[in-house]
Amino acid sequence: MPVIDCDPDEARDRLEAAGVAVEAGNTDHERWRATHAGATAVAYDGKVVVQGSDPNRLVGLLRGGGGRAHVYFDGACRGNPGPSAVGYAVVTGDGIVAEGGERIGRATNNRAEYEALVRALEVAADHGFDEVHVRGDSQLIVKQVRGEWNTNDPDLRECRVRVRELLDRFDAWTLEHVPREINERADNLANDALDDS
Repeated sequence: MPVIDCDPDEARDRLEAAGVAVEAGNTDHERWRATHAGATAVAYDGKVVVQGSDPNRLVGLLRGGGGRAHVYFDGACRGNPGPSAVGYAVVTGDGIVAEGGERIGRATNNRAEYEALVRALEVAADHGFDEVHVRGDSQLIVKQVRGEWNTNDPDLRECRVRVRELLDRFDAWTLEHVPREINERADNLANDALDDS
């Protein structure tokens, strides 16, 4: 359960600027509450406590941001289509800022890869990074997003549009295909999520 030492009024302003609804607290000690991406932030004097199974995106919004991050993504699929999961890691020079893995239901391997990229970019955007260097081991996804290959499947075309919308939130970005061993952390997170059924 992350605890963020901050001015609750400034944190509230950041959340509202990002379009997150902020409500009154439930007790005399709570200044306000906000829910975003499956987590809830509760503000007290001098701090905000974040609760939930995946607090990464909400923590990112509360802390503000700036700077550059390296973003890794991977999808896992058992069968094609089959049970699927996503994994991602957002890293700076200070270490891992956020990482996660989750099941996404039944999907194709390419859909799982796109969903992993979407989750990774949402987390990076919520952390307020100005610049992202994105890496994944799916050549298809990388080349489709960069516009080097056509996206003929309507479902994947929608995913590509969503990814491009997210990339437009950053001042600068790169997207490159890397070998699986460089993408090992995201790969492990996706497979661990799939194994935890």
